[in-house]
Amino acid sequence: MKIRYMLLHAYGMGGTIRTVFNQANAMVAAGHDVEVVSVVRRRDEPQFHLDPRVRLHTLVDQRGGIEPDKPSLGGRLAGRLGRGPIVPSGEFAAEYFTAQVERATVGYMSKIKDGILVTTRPALNLMAARFVSRSVVRVAQEHMNLATHLPDVRQALLRHYGVFDAVAVLTNTDREEYERALPGTYVVRIPNAVHSVEQPHSDQTSKIVIAAGRLFYQKGFDLLLPAFAEVVRHHPDWQLRIFGTGQKKNQLRRQIEQLRLYNNAYLMGRTDRLDEEMTKASLFVLSSRFEGLPMVMIEAMTHALPVVSFDCPTGPADVITHGRDGLLVPPGDVDGLAQAMLKLIGDRDARLRMGAQAAETVRDYAPEAVMPRWEALFEELSRKKQARR
Repeated sequence: MKIRYMLLHAYGMGGTIRTVFNQANAMVAAGHDVEVVSVVRRRDEPQFHLDPRVRLHTLVDQRGGIEPDKPSLGGRLAGRLGRGPIVPSGEFAAEYFTAQVERATVGYMSKIKDGILVTTRPALNLMAARFVSRSVVRVAQEHMNLATHLPDVRQALLRHYGVFDAVAVLTNTDREEYERALPGTYVVRIPNAVHSVEQPHSDQTSKIVIAAGRLFYQKGFDLLLPAFAEVVRHHPDWQLRIFGTGQKKNQLRRQIEQLRLYNNAYLMGRTDRLDEEMTKASLFVLSSRFEGLPMVMIEAMTHALPVVSFDCPTGPADVITHGRDGLLVPPGDVDGLAQAMLKLIGDRDARLRMGAQAAETVRDYAPEAVMPRWEALFEELSRKKQARR
């Protein structure tokens, strides 16, 4: 099969990029013709491993800078198509889609006539729905739950997603929501796979709590810090290490100073050795306000780390069984987050027990468990497309 994966920025960091690379690597290893298409490129090299047999193609190279914005292609096409702008302003990555980027993306999509195209975020999904030939097997990946999207994005996807051969979501909750919203659309739940479940396990001797993700509002690190300040009142020898970069960095630094956590909480920046850092830790915390399927949490569990997490929509409760492999806390409950951390910090035996169970739980997310489901889906959709022809 010829399979194309389309990412906004294949050279960036993030769970979606990593899991799409994992899929591409597995599919090319299975003998398929695989290409990853990056809409923009802002770095010299990808941040994650990509099998050299996978072709990597860029539409707009922005390493030399971003072209000054011009009137949106969407604005010029909107009246002619009668369907509104190409990329809704509420799409979290809408600022990437300058006129140049829109032109390049629509031009590329319009030329595809065969194979399978997998698009990986609302903007690209909506563009594929409108500009990719029906002769192509079109699969829209949704990495966020429906309610998380802003109103203009929800309205657009409910209008256009029905044309896809399949809409792939990450959790059973997502599948039920999308099936209710898109009656008659083929919605399939396939979780993301970790790159490997065979990871070294934490020995639970360090006094380190780890968290990771983009330093954005979504990840809730501004909620984690005051929770950890309560932990430090009882355990001043424990550390919190937050890995990631993003627009909230300076705000979080000020918060660390205000909470007098400068000897206990650290913004570690980006690392390409997160697996090693997780092995050093004794507890993983997910403080997100919302998620799709939090892959960094699942990767932490491969290191036998118990998890303390807000029970946010969606994902954590689809993976964690409260009291078995982690602890779930009501969304946004800062004191509850602190008490859950204190409970595990004070009980190494519980951490060892929950960590061992966490390592078993995540075997359902191993590549060998997940990738055959993608291959079966692509084969099924290809047969259906051929039969209709």
